[in-house]
Amino acid sequence: MKIAWKEMKKNKTRFLILGSIIFLVSFLTFIISGLANGLSQDNAALIKKLPQGQFYLDKDADKTYNLSKIDEGVQQQIFIDNPEATAFSVQMGFVNDAEDKQHSLAFVTSTDSELFENVKEGEIVLDRSLQEDGIQVGDVLTNNQFSGEFVVKGFVDQQKYSHAPVAFIAMTNYQEMYRVMEMQTIFIPGKDAPTLSALDSFSNKEFLHAIPSYSAEQMSLNMIVWFLVIISGMLFAIFFYMMNVQKIGLYGILKAIGMKTISLFKMIWYQMLVITAISLVLSIALSQAFSFVAPEGMPFHLTMDTVWMLSAVFMVVGFIGATISGFQVKNIEPLQAIQQGEM
Repeated sequence: MKIAWKEMKKNKTRFLILGSIIFLVSFLTFIISGLANGLSQDNAALIKKLPQGQFYLDKDADKTYNLSKIDEGVQQQIFIDNPEATAFSVQMGFVNDAEDKQHSLAFVTSTDSELFENVKEGEIVLDRSLQEDGIQVGDVLTNNQFSGEFVVKGFVDQQKYSHAPVAFIAMTNYQEMYRVMEMQTIFIPGKDAPTLSALDSFSNKEFLHAIPSYSAEQMSLNMIVWFLVIISGMLFAIFFYMMNVQKIGLYGILKAIGMKTISLFKMIWYQMLVITAISLVLSIALSQAFSFVAPEGMPFHLTMDTVWMLSAVFMVVGFIGATISGFQVKNIEPLQAIQQGEM
C-alpha cells in the first residue's frame, strides 16, 4: 500500500480531479435521492403512515384507486369477518377561507378507526402545512359542493396525498359533496390479512402505484439516481485505464522483480477506496447540511438508511470499475513492457 500512497502523493492533481468528480456525482445523487424521498412523502404520506396490511379495491377499477367503488354488501361482510378493517375514500377538492381565498385539498373520509382522524359533521381536521396559509383552529371554511360550512377543529402532521394537504371530514359531508355512497378502498392491518376473492388485494408498496402520478414520478427520479451511480463506475474504469496505460513500464518492472498481479490489483483497489471514501464523507456531510438550508417548501427527505445504502453502492460500483480497468495489468509481460520504455 506504500507504493499506492506514494503514487497518489506524486500525482495528486490527477487523483484530486477524479475525487472532485466523484464528490460532485455522489453529492448530486444524494440530493436527487433526498428529493425523490421527499416527493414520495409529499405524494403519499397518508398511505405510507399506515401500518403493514392489505388494501382492497374493486376488481372493475383495473387497479386504479380513483375508479374503485366497494359494494356496500361486500363491505359489511368484510367488517363482520374482520372487525379491525377500515374503509376510506380520498378525492381532490378545495375550500375557501373567510377571505374567499381558495386552498387545494385532498378530502379524506373513513369509517370509525384509530388509523384516521374521526370528525363530526361540519368539522374538518387539516394538515398542519395549512397553518402557514393563515388558517387557524375555529376558522370557518366553505366548499361550493357542500351546503354547509366546515369548522376547523385541529391539525395533523405530515398528512399529504397527491402533493396536497389532507382534510379529514365526516362521511355524510363527503357523500354530499361527491354524490357517492360507496367507499373506494378497504384496509385491513396486519401481515396475515386475508385474500378476498371479490376484491383485488395490494400490499402497502403495491398500493402506492395505484396513486396517480406516483409511479411515473418515482421511476423518473430513481432512474436518474441509478444513472449517476453507473456514471461514477464508468469514471473509475476510464480513469484507472488511462493511468494503467501510462504505467505499463512501471508494472512491467514490478512484475519483473517478483510482485504478483494480485498485489497490483490491491494497489488499484486501495487508491479507489481512499478516493471514494473521502468523496463520500464530504458529499454526505454537505447533503445532510443541505436539509437545513433547503428552500422552505422543498420536499427534501434524506434518511441515513438511504445514505448508507447509496454509499455501499458507490463503493461496489467503484470497485467493479477499478477492477475492470485492471484487467490489462494481468496481461502485461514484464520484458515487453520494459522494452516499450514506459515509466
